[in-house]
Amino acid sequence: MPVALVTGASRGVGRGAAIGLSEAGFSVFATGRTIVHADLPSAIARVPCDHLHDGQTAAAFAHVADGLDLLVNSAWGGYEQMSEDGEFTWLLPFWEQPAHRWTGMIDAGLRSAFVAASHAARIMNPQKRGLIVNISHWAAQKYLSNTIYGISKAATDKMTFDMAHELRPHGIAVVSLYPGMVRTELVMAAAAWLDLSNSESPEFIGRVIAALARDPHLMERSGQVCVAAALAREYGVRDVDGREPAPLTLETV
Repeated sequence: MPVALVTGASRGVGRGAAIGLSEAGFSVFATGRTIVHADLPSAIARVPCDHLHDGQTAAAFAHVADGLDLLVNSAWGGYEQMSEDGEFTWLLPFWEQPAHRWTGMIDAGLRSAFVAASHAARIMNPQKRGLIVNISHWAAQKYLSNTIYGISKAATDKMTFDMAHELRPHGIAVVSLYPGMVRTELVMAAAAWLDLSNSESPEFIGRVIAALARDPHLMERSGQVCVAAALAREYGVRDVDGREPAPLTLETV
């Protein structure tokens, strides 16, 4: 049974990825600060971990030291504390952004992905195989209302490209993966104000990653940015409700 570790799996995209991968036959280890309270199937191993602390990350990867086929980097704190003293601060210009937002997006997101990938690479290199998926977003390529958001996602894509270059001789693939509109807990809390007609379940991205990991031509995609819904159409993957979400583009995101 292939082994996967999903970071930031307490909720949101990470939780959905963990569930989707488990249903697709992976042995899944899920990390997160509140993972013990997460709504996850019993088959998924819960590993408490705050990825802001490198020692906890190292301890989490000790659970998969004997073999790791897939790492999904989904830990990211950018959607926490979106309001300060009753004011929605997400949309403020960069010079008025609270300092914690940099920590949530860059340290808890980008840096934690770098550290996790470093641990994964050390395990995967002797195997001469593996896949690292960095969850990213169109904000890497288009201004989407928050400068720090764009920085974190653009840096994630560049990190993917360069990691892929260094890992290619070892048979390990690295991709950035863009979800669409995902029906996470946060999104559903605002559902009355959103158009969810083309949305994706959280589990959808796990199904897509499972198909990607099993692609015999996986290495040809290494270093690329992939759109989850576009991959789903290519692989014949459907969402939990049988729907086929339309891929977002730079123009439609």
